[in-house]
Amino acid sequence: MSKQVEKIKELIAKREEARLGGGQKAIDKQHARGKYTARERIDMLVDEGSFEEYDMFKLHRCHQFGMEKKQVYGDGVVAGSATIDGRLVYIYAQDFTVHGGSLSETMSQKMCKVMDMAMKMGAPVIGINDSGGARIQEGIAALAGYGEIFERNILASGVIPQISAIMGPCAGGAVYSPALTDFIIMTEGTSYMFLTGPKVVKTVTGEDIDAEHLGGASVHSSKSGVTHFTAKTEEECMELIKTLLSYIPSNNTEEAPRIACEDPIDRKDDSLNEIIPEDPNQAYDMYKVISAVTDDGEFFEIQPKFAKNIITGFARFNGQSVGIVANQPAAYAGVLDVNASRKGARFVRFCDAFNIPVVSLVDVPGFLPGTGQEYNAVILHGAQLLYAYGEATVPKITITLRKAYGGSHIVMGCKQLRADLNFAWPSAEIAVMGGSGAVAILCGKEAKAKKAAGEDVKSFLAEKEQEYTDTFANPYQAAQFGYIDDVIEPRNTRFRICRGLAQLATKRQSLPAKKHGCMPM
Repeated sequence: MSKQVEKIKELIAKREEARLGGGQKAIDKQHARGKYTARERIDMLVDEGSFEEYDMFKLHRCHQFGMEKKQVYGDGVVAGSATIDGRLVYIYAQDFTVHGGSLSETMSQKMCKVMDMAMKMGAPVIGINDSGGARIQEGIAALAGYGEIFERNILASGVIPQISAIMGPCAGGAVYSPALTDFIIMTEGTSYMFLTGPKVVKTVTGEDIDAEHLGGASVHSSKSGVTHFTAKTEEECMELIKTLLSYIPSNNTEEAPRIACEDPIDRKDDSLNEIIPEDPNQAYDMYKVISAVTDDGEFFEIQPKFAKNIITGFARFNGQSVGIVANQPAAYAGVLDVNASRKGARFVRFCDAFNIPVVSLVDVPGFLPGTGQEYNAVILHGAQLLYAYGEATVPKITITLRKAYGGSHIVMGCKQLRADLNFAWPSAEIAVMGGSGAVAILCGKEAKAKKAAGEDVKSFLAEKEQEYTDTFANPYQAAQFGYIDDVIEPRNTRFRICRGLAQLATKRQSLPAKKHGCMPM
């Protein structure tokens, strides 16, 4: 046997050893937990045969606490490039079978390498997280590795899409990398995120809580809003990533993928003419409006379980990817609050960063009142939504369906925040506030005097309320000032959006020269 053949056999043997990660026993344990290995996850996600692995033979350089005797090729993370639906992506997947996926200096170097390459090539980066945190044996070197990763997350923000899949533990400093990315997906029952674990919480605060209730998928999808999606299985998680990528571009200089559309742009939906209830306080389902106007009724919702009073997600109009922001009258009457404001603001800013037009469907009675909101800085969070709309330079189309009162009218993409096209349905009520509230302020003294004189105050207030409603609670006064470009028939909404997007395709708008704005936080 020649030396060349021997060397090739050695290479093949080393590759097989590297692909085993922490060994077959560790792989079996991972499967017993209902989890796949790092390489199995990558194979599920990418086009068959497209994955090119980097640094397969890299080893850690720690010699403390007997670590020099625990060397594994690849050292706890699988990293490389691949294609998904033919599009280039960069991926790293932490390998829990190797030292519990704990982060070493070497691992961080591998992860940073693919992040740097993703930036150079203008391609999305996908991180699959399944790690016990920093490798304690390496001390500051592991912490420095996290710092290197975080800095790359920050520099890549708004340049390339960053997606994090949490498919196991993600605790301590490790949570900050996913938090800096654009979208987070958590698997139900097998993943969790928190800064301090249940034992530390118990010691410090006395609170007795398990990992699932402290930082599981259900908590972060419905209460904190940290995660954007949850998946029942790892297979579902990978499908969510593929679907998400289909709506977004590879980088901030490109447009989102456009697909062929057979749904006519002038398709009318007569149900929209009847969807607004006669009673202005009665709810209806905004999802029905969305499905009536988008291509084939399809809508990919972002954060569906969090702040349900506002709806965010991706859809297509005539094959073009668009971000939709819509108030939901069926949840808390569609009011804006702390969570709805930051949910909407974050989504609008992502769309703006990646050249995705924003369509806003407005039916908002105002901001939620009360000390709970004020103490939690609803002013600042509401300002975030306002800032996001005002800063965005992508095409913006706003349609007011029913209520748009006071400050909530302004923050939902009004003309003064540089929306390009503002339409309203005939049912739109655009005013400082509702009729009853306005009359209570405007006619309060007069009503008090009439009551003292023994006159019928109830009919007087009803008459004044109707007068206010007739004058202000309609779209025509706003249209008189040019703040509404047109009042449209509801069933024509799809056509007006499609034609508006076509008109705005060549839009060019920039911000004043500056390092960056100081967004209210």
